[in-house]
Amino acid sequence: MKCARESVWFLKSYKHGVEPRKSFSPPSPVIVPRGGVFIFIPASEGDDSMHMNPVKKMFKYMAEDVRCVKERDPAARGTIEVLFLYPGLHAIWTYRIAHFFQNRHFYFLARALSQHAAKTTGIEIHPGARIGRRFFIDHGHGVVIGETTEIGDDVTIYQGVTLGGTGKDKGKRHPTIGNNVMIGSGAKVLGPFKVGDNSNIASGAVVLDEIPANSTAVGVPAQIVRRDGIRIDNLDQIHVPDPIKQEINALQAQIDELKKQQK
Repeated sequence: MKCARESVWFLKSYKHGVEPRKSFSPPSPVIVPRGGVFIFIPASEGDDSMHMNPVKKMFKYMAEDVRCVKERDPAARGTIEVLFLYPGLHAIWTYRIAHFFQNRHFYFLARALSQHAAKTTGIEIHPGARIGRRFFIDHGHGVVIGETTEIGDDVTIYQGVTLGGTGKDKGKRHPTIGNNVMIGSGAKVLGPFKVGDNSNIASGAVVLDEIPANSTAVGVPAQIVRRDGIRIDNLDQIHVPDPIKQEINALQAQIDELKKQQK
């Protein structure tokens, strides 16, 4: 007998020839007679959106987007105002429609929708990005989200944020943002690494390396100043490293090494 969790509860008895039963969620674990195989997921642990029609799923996420704006923006006075006057919401909705077409290989249409949203809202979200539920872009102008970006649930970002690449990577080029992350205005998260769940990135920070869960990162380049609620006193406000200078020094070292090899 084997047990495993999948999106549906499935029973097939090789001994008794019982036909598979689909779309059945057992209320509790079941003991199978020998010779049988159980593959199930309890209804209490399942996410109904996993098996939802893609169109219904898209509209469900869009409705959640409206609710999260009203919950997180104290300036939002009502649903009508949010629906018509929030460019961040319009950009997210357009992305969700464009992503729907992207997944069905209508790449030109998906990209056209994305570019239209960029012109009308000032927010550019590539249709290939993967964005979770209840995503909120506050103010929004200047936000750029790259093609291989992955964003979890309940994420909030502010104007001027870039989730981009460094130009050095191929394939997965952009960051993965965990659940319940806040990214402040003007922050840049560059590269194919992860920002852990429940983390905060300060305004203007430039993040070039992975951020653990439950952390706060500030500065250029970003440094972790708080983790799991405990302050980390390693931030030097005076002698801040210059990433451009570091790159120049590295290039100069390579040139010097090549000169030595030629002699």
